[in-house]
Amino acid sequence: MNGHRGGRPVRILLVEDNPGDVRLTREALREAKVRNEMSVAMDGEEAIAFLRREGKFEGALRPDVVMLDLNLPKKSGLEVLKEVKSDKELMRIPIVVVTSSEAELDIVKSYNLHANCFVTKPVDLSKFLEVVKAVENFWLTIVQLPPE
Repeated sequence: MNGHRGGRPVRILLVEDNPGDVRLTREALREAKVRNEMSVAMDGEEAIAFLRREGKFEGALRPDVVMLDLNLPKKSGLEVLKEVKSDKELMRIPIVVVTSSEAELDIVKSYNLHANCFVTKPVDLSKFLEVVKAVENFWLTIVQLPPE
């Protein structure tokens, strides 16, 4: 486990408007070996407010990693990515794009906007759980995350 977190749970912000996918992600993370706390933003505007600790998210703790869907209401995932990565306060937070899009253009745009990785959400339930666990395993146990 990364030393800088002092054994506290890893904080994840899931930006996802599909309640089914939120539930599945929560389930996959619950089975994970790593202690984690997952917060959810249902649209792009909420995600930015959460990260900037604005409004109802005033006391929100900064996440260690963001799992971001691209197809979001109010503000798209690409817009969220662009805002976060151009903000000196937020730019070091790793962003994992997890989306049902397999469009090459979305992949290219995501990396051009400095996404840390791009993962396609499988339709199949067990594969979806596998993907979340793989993301969790890599980002929460293997990678050294930036200090708070």
